[in-house]
Amino acid sequence: MRRISVLGATGSVGQSTLDLIARRPGEFDVEALTGANNVALLADQARRLGARLAVTACDDRYHELRDHLAGSGIEVAAGGEAVKEAAQRPADWTMSAIVGAAGLVPGVEILRRGGVLALANKETLVAAGPLVMATARQNGAVILPVDSEHSAIFQALRGESVRDVERLVLTASGGAFRDWPLDSLHQATVEEASSHPNWAMGQRITIDSASMFNKALEVIEAHELFGLPPEAIEVLIHPESLVHALVGFRDGALMAHLGAPDMRHAIGFALNYPIREPLPVARLDLAAVGQLTFRPPDPERYPALALARRVMEEGGLSGPVFNAAKEAALDAFLAGAIGFTDMAPVVTRTLDRMSGDSGLPRLSPDDAVPSLEDVLEADRLARLRAGEIVVGMMR
Repeated sequence: MRRISVLGATGSVGQSTLDLIARRPGEFDVEALTGANNVALLADQARRLGARLAVTACDDRYHELRDHLAGSGIEVAAGGEAVKEAAQRPADWTMSAIVGAAGLVPGVEILRRGGVLALANKETLVAAGPLVMATARQNGAVILPVDSEHSAIFQALRGESVRDVERLVLTASGGAFRDWPLDSLHQATVEEASSHPNWAMGQRITIDSASMFNKALEVIEAHELFGLPPEAIEVLIHPESLVHALVGFRDGALMAHLGAPDMRHAIGFALNYPIREPLPVARLDLAAVGQLTFRPPDPERYPALALARRVMEEGGLSGPVFNAAKEAALDAFLAGAIGFTDMAPVVTRTLDRMSGDSGLPRLSPDDAVPSLEDVLEADRLARLRAGEIVVGMMR
């Protein structure tokens, strides 16, 4: 029986992961489940799957979670340190589906104990890619990508050498506003941005899809995971969301991964790796689909993609600055403090200000792997700077 943990169990990826696990009773022993505000769902998941430990990241929800699990014998904890400790618990396989930079520290802890990390948290590699990859190598840990695009690339590369890869092509739905007039985007509401045309996802990632910040994160993530230079990573708008990624080889061949827009494809591949097991997902009927369409992304509509290029070129601590500023800008949009098209300028100005910020940790030219402490400090400072920029834009 395999011992597993799921961090971020109450989100869309976490719930899909537990759906697959629940369909195979007797095969998995659940060590730890973590969540945030939805403690009722977390408690229900822990009871149904017999978890040893349930953790809410919210300190003030501890008593509520404890009450939900009273008499169950399930250990209960709360707060960021408790999530970190959950990541340190023994497990053969751990899903990291925590949203945002909060997933970084638990992800590093999983790698430090030499575990298998099924990584659905983009921000871990965006903020600390060199550190994460070095930690995995040093401890003999395995990273299995769970983003549909990176899982598709990983699968297309099985039996192939990365040295033979000429380019990676990440596909993007284009999000809620892919066909909106450009001059209307500044009027887009949170509700409108929260409606994805193809995928069922959480609100934050759905809005990131509309702005293409989600794809910007994925470009950086692909650069870190597969070690290809920035110029070898492309993005195409693919409204049908059936081709998840393509790998181009030096002989001119393109290998594509196709599947219905269901995250259980990528989750199931990581859960069962290195073998394939039957999954409860729709089978594609290409004759019924009829055609697949592709087009290049409009840089004016999606400025986030150019920011991703900037981050990869600058290196150093630009990754955590970019990610923190993006999260702060999204928070401000959700709060109604700025408009949809103001998010990219907030990130741009934060990167500009932080590039000359004397408070930012300084890395020597030979320091290719920033420490976790440096990454977290850059994240903290970037959120402060982004907040100041948001306030200035409100005046």
